[in-house]
Amino acid sequence: MTERILLSLDGSAAEGDRTEETDRAIDGALDLATRRGGTVHALYVVDTGRYGEPALSSAELVVDGVEDEGHDLLAAVDRRGRERGVTVLTRCCHGRPNEELPAYAVEIDADAVVLAGRRPGRVHRELERVAGTVVAPGTLVGR
Repeated sequence: MTERILLSLDGSAAEGDRTEETDRAIDGALDLATRRGGTVHALYVVDTGRYGEPALSSAELVVDGVEDEGHDLLAAVDRRGRERGVTVLTRCCHGRPNEELPAYAVEIDADAVVLAGRRPGRVHRELERVAGTVVAPGTLVGR
């Protein structure tokens, strides 16, 4: 059975050192993929609500730095997946997590969602709202 596991990573996971919680979420997603013969879709959203959108300003340097950290974190997840024989597909995008995460879950027809780090209530509520139609049988892992 092929299963699509969405691993959602947040900015706190890339800021300097990864947290133990982030490492647990990464391991959990990879373990789930190993058990079920699935693929991990690792998503990193550069939160435009928090950082803004780069537009030839000093904020552009901050956003570029956050995006670079996101790409580094996604590359680390990919390496860990290869070590375990798990296919990892990565995506880094700009937007609002409460919109991007559920939209990507729908786009890939996710079977499970693993959240690394704490999410604001609005993000978690939006994921729960779509879980019934996106994730069978409504599996939402982490918070």
